[in-house]
Amino acid sequence: MTTLKIHDIDSAPQESKPLLEGSLKAFGMVPGLHGVLAESPQLLEAYQTLHKLFGESSFDNDELTVVWQTINVEHECHYCVPAHTGIAHMMKVDAAITDALRNKTTLPSEKLEALRDFTLTVTRNRGNVTQEDLDTFYAAGYGERQVLDIILGLSQKVISNYTNHIANTPVDDPFQKFAWKAETV
Repeated sequence: MTTLKIHDIDSAPQESKPLLEGSLKAFGMVPGLHGVLAESPQLLEAYQTLHKLFGESSFDNDELTVVWQTINVEHECHYCVPAHTGIAHMMKVDAAITDALRNKTTLPSEKLEALRDFTLTVTRNRGNVTQEDLDTFYAAGYGERQVLDIILGLSQKVISNYTNHIANTPVDDPFQKFAWKAETV
C-alpha cells in the first residue's frame, strides 16, 4: 500500500494555498484528494478546472453523475465512488441512479443506460470506439458534443482515480456513510 502526503492549507506549497482556500470555501473542508493534489499546484489547478468545466458541459446532473460514477466504478476508485455518491445526493440525483451505478445494475432509463455503455466503451478502449458505437450513442439522443464531453469528464476522473490509487486517500468523513468497495470476482 502506498501513501502520499495529504496537505492542509498550512503545509501546502505556496502556489497551492489559494487553490485549497477555494476548496475550503466551496466544500466547507479541504477534501483529502485536494490535499494530495496540492503537492503539485499545477495538477490541483488542472483537476479543479476540469471539474468546473465538466460541470458546465452539456450534461444535466443525472448525466454528470452517470459519467463520473461509471468511470469511478470501472477504475475501482475507493475514494471517488463514495464522494460522488454524496455529491449526487447534494445535486438531487435520484438514489435509483446512484445505486444502479454503484452496483452495476440497470439504470432507470434507456438513455442513461446508453450513456453508461458509451462511457464504458470510451474508458475501456482508451477512446478507440467504432462507428457502430457512435451510431448507437447517437440513436439514444446524444451527439458529437456529448462524445467530447465524456472525454472531458474522463480526463478529470483519470486525475482523481489514479491519484487516489497511488495515494490511498482516506475517504472524507462526510462520505464515509457511502463507503464502497469493488466487487471481487
